[in-house]
Amino acid sequence: MTQMPNAEAIEAWNTVLFDKFVQFRDLLVTNLGIHGVRAIERLAPSAGERIVDLGCGFGDTTIELARRVGPTGRVVGIDAAPRFIEAARAEAAHVANASFDVADVQARVPGGPFDAAYSRMGMMFFASPVIALRNVRAALRSGGRLCMVVWRSKAANEGVAVSEQVVRDLLGDPDKGDQITCGPGPFSMASADVVSDQLAAAGFTDIGFSRSDAPMRLGNNVDAATEFALSLGPAGELVRLAGEAGIARRAEIETAIRAVLAPFVRADGVFAGSSTWIVTATAP
Repeated sequence: MTQMPNAEAIEAWNTVLFDKFVQFRDLLVTNLGIHGVRAIERLAPSAGERIVDLGCGFGDTTIELARRVGPTGRVVGIDAAPRFIEAARAEAAHVANASFDVADVQARVPGGPFDAAYSRMGMMFFASPVIALRNVRAALRSGGRLCMVVWRSKAANEGVAVSEQVVRDLLGDPDKGDQITCGPGPFSMASADVVSDQLAAAGFTDIGFSRSDAPMRLGNNVDAATEFALSLGPAGELVRLAGEAGIARRAEIETAIRAVLAPFVRADGVFAGSSTWIVTATAP
């Protein structure tokens, strides 16, 4: 039986990553929401529009988009992980103009044609991003808009960068083996040049990039921030892939991460800089 190109990433999002996103949901929604709202403003949804929300997760962005297009509009949230869609449907049960579908964007974008496509951190995990983007373009009407938020470089996201570096210094670069991962990873669209070429190859025009910077809350204190770093993101992924070695050196790793996160402590919590691209394009 032939495996779907994104089967491993989908399994990761539907299992280990879903559980971690539930655990840290409040922190994630707050941090990502800053960039996501800026992108929604840039998209500028109008009353009556039909919009697809790509990689909708828990559906909070879908609900906000549905509010903005009003009762005469329609928003379809899609995600490849069935557990996210199940959660989104439950939470948006009261939203008449929002619906949800399980779909891998690299295979299909159901429900078109749409006036616009939106994504908050949902487009960085495809084995073949040009194919996925081509499917998005095909689901848009002529003149339809795409607006997506993607992470800029690790170096521009300092809390992530310093935590990963200290873990890499201790554990090296563990072999993936047969463990599941989320595909290319959250920083696969960090290069504006690469993403611009991908969008052009997918048939989009009027491609633009706007930098969005904001403080990212890592936790209420250093211990909480360390737990967050070791649960989600590159540092935690290295520890997970290291297996027994990561378990054996856990205390040492935690101490090292606490040390590099200490400079980010403020009176109201631990904050480090975060930086994304808000990417826009048009379907001709």
